[in-house]
Amino acid sequence: MDTSQLAEKAQFIYDDLRMKTFPVGVKFLKDKRELPTKARRPALFLKKKITICQAMTMARNYGWQMAITSEDLICVLASLAFGFTTATNARKEMADSFFESNYKSSMEKTVSEVDQMCFLDTDEYQALLISPLHKIPIDPDTIVLYGNPAQISRVLQAATFDTEEKIHGLFGGKVECPEYLIRPLKTGDPRIIVPGPGDRIFSMTADDEMIFAMPISFLDRFILGLKESGKKAGARYPITYYQNFQPEFPPHYIALGKKYGI
Repeated sequence: MDTSQLAEKAQFIYDDLRMKTFPVGVKFLKDKRELPTKARRPALFLKKKITICQAMTMARNYGWQMAITSEDLICVLASLAFGFTTATNARKEMADSFFESNYKSSMEKTVSEVDQMCFLDTDEYQALLISPLHKIPIDPDTIVLYGNPAQISRVLQAATFDTEEKIHGLFGGKVECPEYLIRPLKTGDPRIIVPGPGDRIFSMTADDEMIFAMPISFLDRFILGLKESGKKAGARYPITYYQNFQPEFPPHYIALGKKYGI
């Protein structure tokens, strides 16, 4: 897709949903040498390692193009999921960490949950380009939107306009970056995500924010949905509150009004 067309579509989404932060585009790169020169690697630019969710915040709030490789990432759980470690069994390492953190009542249940998560193979990709969608210089694989529940409700109306199914999600409340980045890449389907503690603690994702993620192949259908879904019912964001009614007031207000012919 031409970058100017992508920027135009990003601006439409941003304006139509009155978004607080920019839509984000994420590209998975086989070779880190493919990273654009303008992309900022935290280990080089900030002289420190960060989390993937922090890079998402920098992209959607600051407008920065961020680059994440194994050398830039401090979060070991994300590193396991994104194939940035030498672990021979990343799922087992993830399950052990969950159980040690007391997130599950038994190891058997922990393993079952981790088996439902999306993982990349070791070195399947060497880098992530995380950029405001309107600035990304190459077609992203995954597009991520952050919004409050009312905005996400409108997003879901748009996302289901030209589909037969509702939007799916898997909710575990922890290590959610694979859910909003890897799963749309692997399945080709949009997802709804409740951000986990890492998003809340390290990247300052707000209490009222949720996430919608989609593959780029879904972008045009999504924009069609924003334009068409519910337009005969006044569906939009901000919500159009019903105002065609006469309010009721306490009796002493009414009495005072009658005194002056109101």
